[in-house]
Formats: sequence, structure tokens, C-alpha cells
Amino acid sequence: MNASTGFDVASIAERVQSEVQRAIQRSIKGVEYISSSGPSLGSTPKDVLYSRGTMNLYHYRPMASEVYRVPILIVMATTNRGYILDLVPGQSFIEFMLKRGYDVYMLDWTAPKPEEKTLSMEDYVLDFIPESVRRVQQDSGEQDVSVIGYCFGGVLSLLYGSIFNDGPMKNLICFTTPIDFREMKLFQNFSDRRYFDVDKLVDSVGNVPGDMIMTSFDMLRPASRVFSQVQLWDNIWNDEYVKGYRMMDRWGTDTLPLAGEYFRQTVKNLMWDNKLYNDSMTVGGREAKLANIKVPILHAVAEHDHIVPYDAAKHLIPRIGSGDKEEVMLKGGHVSLVAGANAIKRLWPKLDSWLGKRST
Repeated sequence: MNASTGFDVASIAERVQSEVQRAIQRSIKGVEYISSSGPSLGSTPKDVLYSRGTMNLYHYRPMASEVYRVPILIVMATTNRGYILDLVPGQSFIEFMLKRGYDVYMLDWTAPKPEEKTLSMEDYVLDFIPESVRRVQQDSGEQDVSVIGYCFGGVLSLLYGSIFNDGPMKNLICFTTPIDFREMKLFQNFSDRRYFDVDKLVDSVGNVPGDMIMTSFDMLRPASRVFSQVQLWDNIWNDEYVKGYRMMDRWGTDTLPLAGEYFRQTVKNLMWDNKLYNDSMTVGGREAKLANIKVPILHAVAEHDHIVPYDAAKHLIPRIGSGDKEEVMLKGGHVSLVAGANAIKRLWPKLDSWLGKRST
């Protein structure tokens, strides 16, 4: 103790030394973070059942001795890769469903090639999904198929189900699926027909770049990426935190380009004319009314979804024609609803409980 000043010099020296050591350790962990490749994602054993162009159909190998009769086909959003549902062992939705006795298939996407810029809504709804369903039927030996659609994969699944309403879809599950596109506020501003020339964009660039789509997502929460990086730095010595961050960050930045014609139709039919909500949507000249869907349906929405706000999703269940329909709102955001610790405790058990009794 310095008698003249009242300061404990030894205590101050210890605190300074502790902070210096902490900074050194954080820097070492930071170097490890930069130099390492992160966890391997999407590693649940699977086989490629069918592949054509931008589409891949996977069949995951069973993990239970008894399997439900009705297989599941997961339809991923066209902007995102399916490994968000198959992160790592213990945190994989796919693994959870397999262990609960479901026969799981997934329709996943790759970046469309330049020559695939003419792919349209008709290709996805009237070709890719029906062809995948047929392949699942052939492979499983079952006629009935349950469909799970994530985000815009849910929109495509709804369109498919409303057009092919006489089967073979037995159950439909949608995760965070928008219906009223007027309530997608930032996307509405971004694609305002007074200022956004979608024809000029598509005719100029062909396929719409993934970076452009990712930037529009970031604009919804402009400070979130910086904030998450600050949190990473504060938790850099927490291996579990770093592992979780890397998984989510990789998926969030791994945004796929969209086929030009498909993007053009999405903007004009949904963002501008809101045809799905207005009950005037057609695909390839075929009427796609939500009231045509009569199968059991579950719609899971997130309480804090900044990409698909509840006001954009809440009209789905009232418009479905089925007598067996349910909406469930769970805590979480657009991604944490389906992946991570929040999903493990909330969505996954709820889905298992709902689907199990409808899969025999």
C-alpha cells in the first residue's frame, strides 16, 4: 500500500497482469479460430437418391429399429442449404427425426448454373417437387408422403399441395412460412415497383447473386452482424460458444443465388401482387388456392422472427381448407426456431408429437 496515495500498488499490478494474460489468451484463441476450418456440418449418413441440375434429393439412412410407415420429404428454401437441419451430432434435426423412427428424405438445392437462369416457379412446383415425391414413393414403397417446408420451401410446398390436392401428400408441416407479402416490410421497400426494375436486373445478370440476397437479409438487422462478432470476441475462449457461432455464421453467409426467371416471378406475383394472399395465384395456368389443401397441417412460427414477421405468417392456418390444422408459436427467431438449443427443447418434440400420430 502506498501511504501517500492510498493505492494498493501490488493489487493494481496483479489486475494489469491478469488483463494482459487475458488479452494474450484471447488473441491466441482468435488465431486458432481463423486458422481452423470449423465443425463438419451435414454429416448424418445419407445417399443421393436423385440429382438433376440445381436439385438434389437425399435419403438419410435409418437410425431406429422400427420406422413409421409414412416417409417425410423436407423441402428446403431455395436460398439456403439444407445442412441447417443437420448441423452436428446432438444438434441435428435430421438425426433427431431418424432416431424417433421417421424415414427422412430432403430436397436440397445447389447454385443454379448460368444456363439455368430460365428456371421458373413452374419448374419448382410442377416438376422438382412432384418428381421428388415420386422418387420417395418408389424408394420407400409407400404412396403417402408427409412434406415439411422451411421458409420459402414452405411456400413451394403450399403451392404444390394446393395444386396436387388429391394426393399423395398426407401431412404438411410449414416452418416460418410467409403468406401476406405486404408484411415483409423491408423486402417490400427493397422491391418497390416504383423504383425496382426487376426485368432489367434479371435480363442483365441472369441469376440473382447470393450476395445481393444476403445483403437484403442483413439490412433487416443492420447491426446484428457487428454485434455477433463482438459477442464472439467476448466469448472466444468458450469452445462451445465458438462452435455454435461458426455453425450458424457459415450457414447464414452461405446464401444461394436464385434463378433469374424464378426471382422475377417471385417479385411480381408475390411481392408486388400478393397473389397467394389474394387467392389469385396460379402456377403454369393451374389454380393454387390454399383452401384446396385438405390434409392435416402444422405451421410453426417464431416469436421473434425478423425475416418472416408474424403478421406475414398468421393468415396461413385460417385460409387452409383442412379441418385438422394448427399453428404453434414458439420462442426464437427465424433460424433458432429450427436449429440450436432452443429448437431441441421446443420445436423438435412438438413436431414429433404432432407428426407421430399422423404417420402410421
